[in-house]
Amino acid sequence: MDSRYYFLALSLCLACFFPDLSLSAVRVPKWLGDKKTEDSLIRMKTGASSVGFDPTRVTQLSWRPRAFLYKGFLSEEECDHLVALAKDKLEKSMVADNESGKSIMSEVRTSSGMFLQKAQDKVVADIEARIAAWTFLPEENGESMQILHYENGEKYEPHFDYFHDKANQELGGHRVATVLMYLSNIEKGGETIFPNSEAKMSQPKDDSWSDCAKNGYAVKPYKGDALLFFSLHPDSTTDSNSLHGSCPVIEGEKWSATKWIHVRNFDKPVKRSGSGECTDENANCSQWAKIGECKKNPVYMVGSEELPGFCRKSCNACSS
Repeated sequence: MDSRYYFLALSLCLACFFPDLSLSAVRVPKWLGDKKTEDSLIRMKTGASSVGFDPTRVTQLSWRPRAFLYKGFLSEEECDHLVALAKDKLEKSMVADNESGKSIMSEVRTSSGMFLQKAQDKVVADIEARIAAWTFLPEENGESMQILHYENGEKYEPHFDYFHDKANQELGGHRVATVLMYLSNIEKGGETIFPNSEAKMSQPKDDSWSDCAKNGYAVKPYKGDALLFFSLHPDSTTDSNSLHGSCPVIEGEKWSATKWIHVRNFDKPVKRSGSGECTDENANCSQWAKIGECKKNPVYMVGSEELPGFCRKSCNACSS
């Protein structure tokens, strides 16, 4: 699908679910034939500011998983600024333990990194607003941006960004989307790989790709580009095709910035009722139940044995 039509459909759809996010300009006629790209910018109000992005720079890479590449999402100056903020604050990267949810060291991830503060400065705040405009996901649903550094031989083996433990799911729910921004060029290696992608067999590869990259659909890191992929299906169930990793660096060094975005507010986690209470924890539960969301979106509405849903009362899902 042409990325222009994808964003038009997405903007109209999300306007129904996020009424607080208003599109201040969507000039459809310009998308459908005018060569001037200035008027093809989508602008979305996020708080007090208005930011824009150019959908003509976005390429659909895969539908399973849903993955998109934005060429030149960051300027060279923005890339250098993020690297400078992190350079003297790097620590060994950690992973989330599948059982406890705690951060632990693991040989599957050998990079180093650090977290910036949200809206740490104007540059960071502008990038965060731009991510919200591109993804149509509220800024408050995002974690702080993580800056990562990979030296020769360092990697992150294939993994999922959604959680397997209950503790992390309580804090903002699953990660629904990831925006991975490349902050440096690299001579060889360091590709982002999707081993389960449906497109892996159709992607041509020559000797410029690492051996690791040949095991799935791969994206080469180019300074300023950004990769957006979704870890959940549209019905909020986890997508096993979103398995991804960072191939070992062979020549050069790799800098990147990651923004993980959750299904709910990550800044102010929802205060859950006691597990024994039969409640609705969203004012819209009754309306959603009437239009069939209990069956269409069971993970959020009804929940599971590990994590109760938010609309159990309206879905008649409470135990007797």
